[in-house]
Amino acid sequence: MKNVIKIGFLALSFGLFAVACGGAKTETATDSTATAAGASIDSAAQVATSTVDSVAEAAKATVDSAAKTVDSAAAHH
Repeated sequence: MKNVIKIGFLALSFGLFAVACGGAKTETATDSTATAAGASIDSAAQVATSTVDSVAEAAKATVDSAAKTVDSAAAHH
């Protein structure tokens, strides 16, 4: 009779172990906060890149204009 109780308890403990561990099933979860933060960071990076690009183009145009003025003045002398 003691062996029947021991075997039943052992079977119950294995059953609880399997349920508690999820049967080795893996689940993937999506984190909406991380997704939203990533989208916000990507958007800010695009704005920063376009701003830097436009400033660089304006600086290049200014330098080219100054170079043309210097070349023109040098050609007259």
